[in-house]
Amino acid sequence: MEKGKLIFVTGGVRSGKSSFAENMAINLSRQLEANLHYIACGVPSDEEMSERIARHRENRTNASPPWKTWECPYHLQRISNYFSKQDILVLDCVTTLLNNYLFECNMDEPDQVIDCISIDIASLKRASAGLIVVSNEVAQGIPNQEPFIRNYQSILGNVHQNIVNRADAAYLVENGIPICKKGAMA
Repeated sequence: MEKGKLIFVTGGVRSGKSSFAENMAINLSRQLEANLHYIACGVPSDEEMSERIARHRENRTNASPPWKTWECPYHLQRISNYFSKQDILVLDCVTTLLNNYLFECNMDEPDQVIDCISIDIASLKRASAGLIVVSNEVAQGIPNQEPFIRNYQSILGNVHQNIVNRADAAYLVENGIPICKKGAMA
């Protein structure tokens, strides 16, 4: 992998996408002798989410090789100067990041949200040896009739297209099986 690559990984709930992204990052870090960083966008909005965040943080800390976790719910470009070309980053996940812009930052203009996410991803990609971006396929299918959900589907679809257009590789993970949609299979 050449330095500064962008890889997009998406799939449904419990599809295996995060595990695939993490394993890919570990393999790349070994090849490049790079450090592993996990950018978590989750917000501890309730007790269940707080426990989930704590469990994931502990799992990455105790993993071999270890991960440095960055908890950043939005405006990820703020942390990009902490990374170097000796770092592999996993951003998990775009749908959570989108939710945070919509609800935590109270953004309601689709182009503004899309631009913020685009800036976040571009800054992390520039700063690192490689960025693996994870997202969810929550908007597939027929557009919802409810205006807010339809708008959400539209924004997420545009964000995904924007990322894939700039990505060196893109994967859809279904039932634990990664399907390469763009680029070469890792």
